[in-house]
Amino acid sequence: MPTLNWIGKEAVVDHHRHIPTRLLECDPKLSFGDPDAENLLVEGDNLEALKALLPRYRGQVKCIYIDPPYNTGNENWVYNDNVNDPRIKKWLGQVVGKEAEDLCRHDKWLCMMYPRLALLREFLREDGSIFVSIADDEGHSLKLLLSEVFGATNFVASIIWQKVYSPKNTAQHFSEDHDYILVFAKNKQLWRPKLLPRSEEQNARYENPDNDSRGLWKTSDLAARNYYDKGTYSITCPSGRFIEGPPRGNYWRVSPEKFREMDADNRIWWGVDKNSIPQIKRFLSEVKDGVVPQTLWFYRQVGHTQEAKQELIRLVDFEGSDDVFVTPKPTRLIRRILEIATEKDSIVLDSFAGTGTTGQAVLECNLRDGGNRQCILVEIEPSVAQPITAKRLARATSGKGWVHSEKHLLWEQKLTPTKLGRGDKLLNDANQIAEAEKRKWDSVRLVVEDDHLRLYGELRSERVEGLGSGFRYCKLGRTLLDESGDINGEVPFIDLARYVYLLETGVPVPKRPKKDCPLLGVHQGRAIYLLYNGVLGDRRPAGGNVLTNSVLAGLPLHPEGKGSRVIFGEATRLSESTLARENIVFRQIPYSLRES
Repeated sequence: MPTLNWIGKEAVVDHHRHIPTRLLECDPKLSFGDPDAENLLVEGDNLEALKALLPRYRGQVKCIYIDPPYNTGNENWVYNDNVNDPRIKKWLGQVVGKEAEDLCRHDKWLCMMYPRLALLREFLREDGSIFVSIADDEGHSLKLLLSEVFGATNFVASIIWQKVYSPKNTAQHFSEDHDYILVFAKNKQLWRPKLLPRSEEQNARYENPDNDSRGLWKTSDLAARNYYDKGTYSITCPSGRFIEGPPRGNYWRVSPEKFREMDADNRIWWGVDKNSIPQIKRFLSEVKDGVVPQTLWFYRQVGHTQEAKQELIRLVDFEGSDDVFVTPKPTRLIRRILEIATEKDSIVLDSFAGTGTTGQAVLECNLRDGGNRQCILVEIEPSVAQPITAKRLARATSGKGWVHSEKHLLWEQKLTPTKLGRGDKLLNDANQIAEAEKRKWDSVRLVVEDDHLRLYGELRSERVEGLGSGFRYCKLGRTLLDESGDINGEVPFIDLARYVYLLETGVPVPKRPKKDCPLLGVHQGRAIYLLYNGVLGDRRPAGGNVLTNSVLAGLPLHPEGKGSRVIFGEATRLSESTLARENIVFRQIPYSLRES
């Protein structure tokens, strides 16, 4: 299999394994709705945020959607798109070393993406999938990168999304009308897309001209190009017309015996005059309850970038049009992905959250089908996460309950005596622009202001009904281990419990650990215990964090009555023979927790 190489690759291939685990700290002031909501918005670098989320969500996510920087070289908007953000440059210097100074922007982008994709893979369920938006700048590299991380055999499809509804006449070469969405499965043998609902247009193709009691039907060809050894027989129409065989280069799809059986069951259509080449009747009642997803997604079906901007403006206040994201994604696009790749109770992850479209799409899907999907969003920029992402989710959750009108200047001309003498030309120019722009706006108005003739496009935000639920706003806190490799003294019992359980079993703890109980859970017959005194006043077992005979006697029994017990603690006073007799494996902390 072809592999992708670039300067700095060796330094980042295993980098995701060495990222220190940091704790998540929820901020009630920035959270919204239910204080125990499962939906999370995490502010911080997504590499560190993903490592912090891993103890809770490893192997639990059904669908990942990410919209990473496209690496176009554009630096003129809020999401620096050529990986020259100071934080990325600093990170590259730390991880890659001096070699980072020689990296081209494509090398930097690959260094940035590889460890993030490697971590994302660990979140997926075995029947999960990842959808990644990208343009041509890095599309070819991204597919090779995903093939290396997820396996080339797990490539599912490359979707083309028509992102604009009119050509860009300012383009120097071609008007770029589409983006790609690359789809990979964790395990392609297990992953299957869900069928999409049938549209009215698709159902309208079915009719019932012969009043068949089985209902609506449409015809399909009896002939096909695929070779069939029994598919070259002659047919006589009810009218008496003799058909020597299938069209040249084709074969009948069914054997003579099957054809006669279908004809007797009125599943063959001969035309109104009973003289046409026979066709097979396909009944609507017998087709799949939905349609197989296709790889070409038109904006009429899933929205376009201008629609996405209008959605964002309706939910978030911006000082001016320059502050609005250049290329947000429409919720219809993300809803299509969720319809294909999730169930009603799935967990959805987006580690390049941006404006929060994925979060809103999850809420909308839940409202539509009564589901209980959870979303986990990660956004690095505080200037985006707080005033845009969080604000959008809060208003989508509650409903705005307000009406607002926003106008954007589309065209203007200063009214000089010379131009007033050519008023007809000015009005004609304005009307041409208004006609070209009218589909983008709720209204287009031409006004005279301050000796100028100005054309405005207006967006009106009507009341938006709330989608329910809520979210917790989290930030990255202290690391699990301090610089010397010891447990950070401020780590709560619950956070350490989640970490040691994941470390021991490879899966998240099955339920929220109780801060007053050292028994964390049972995995494959092993009961996992933690002796640790957190800073929140958690009750110690008698004897503290050292495993002694009295501590052992006070521990909860193995829930299954038998099997081994794995106990994490500061030290043990029990002999090797006692540990063996009691079927105990002791893990000393912090040494068993130190990351290599």
